[in-house]
Amino acid sequence: MKPGPHNAITDVPGVLVGQVERVDPPYLTGTTVVHVPGTAVAGVDVRGGAPGTRETDLLDPVNSNPGANAVVLTGGSAYGLDTAGSVLRWLEERAQGVRVGPGERDVVPIVPTAVIFDLGRGGDFTARPEPSWGADAIAAATDGPVALGNHGAGAGARARSLKGGVGSASVRLEDGTTVGALVVVNAAGSAVDAGGRLYGARSGLGDEFAHLRTPTDRPELITPGRTLIPGPAMNTVIAVVATDLPLDKAATRRMAMVAHDGLARAIDPIHTLVDGDSVFALSTASGEPRLSVTDPTALGQLETVYAAGARTLSRAVVHAMLAAETVDTPAGPILSYRDAYPSAFRIA
Repeated sequence: MKPGPHNAITDVPGVLVGQVERVDPPYLTGTTVVHVPGTAVAGVDVRGGAPGTRETDLLDPVNSNPGANAVVLTGGSAYGLDTAGSVLRWLEERAQGVRVGPGERDVVPIVPTAVIFDLGRGGDFTARPEPSWGADAIAAATDGPVALGNHGAGAGARARSLKGGVGSASVRLEDGTTVGALVVVNAAGSAVDAGGRLYGARSGLGDEFAHLRTPTDRPELITPGRTLIPGPAMNTVIAVVATDLPLDKAATRRMAMVAHDGLARAIDPIHTLVDGDSVFALSTASGEPRLSVTDPTALGQLETVYAAGARTLSRAVVHAMLAAETVDTPAGPILSYRDAYPSAFRIA
């Protein structure tokens, strides 16, 4: 198994990603949109104790809505949910959505949304995503490389006491199926163990993380058990996993559930009461038949894809941490992993 050409969620056919961010003081926040122009069967699993979400109930397999047109991941906590409105209008103008009438634009776009808590990270509680940022992000969406680290919803993200951000990864399975993941790492827990190693690096494909070494640095205050940044420990890791394997709605929901295992392998602790950890899953394949969790002949193929989704999400967390850059804030710098543990990158 190898990563796709971009080693990103955009390697999954039918998935586009667009991002906007603002990092000039007092801003430190942004918005990321995963756009599926052909629509996708969608599922979600929310396990954090403090989620901020929109349109997640529609993705329950017992409800009639078939899927999603886009997924919004954004900063701004509950205020950031407003960015979804401009995404809906952008999609409506292009007649993308559930058709509800005879007119060309008689559609209702389905845009599930999840937020992270980054309020005040740049110094001003009111410096948060504007409603128009959602439309700006989806208008910029492409199937090319995904900007990682301090981009989009990752602009103000942190992971315990280190800088977090956007990460992505992909894998091509032996049967040709593609699985991809995109994550915004903004965790109360740490992505780094007591020895300074990134938990998720052990999930790397081939030599993906072979350049990393066990660091000799021991930053006095940067430890898994201590938070340097003042203020409430309110965070949240949000992610999207996607595949071009044709899954029905229940099977897609199961993919989101298993993907949380990937977060648990890369961040400790996870799913805390001050996180709103949420994972969306997308199946972009069109047509029938779709694989179902109730079909015993499909179980092997499903388990392979689910395991790949979890591992890919762990890898995406690592890429987020490696791409993140140190930022200066009124409360002091939020160090990147690279700046906190420079010896992890030295050639032995």
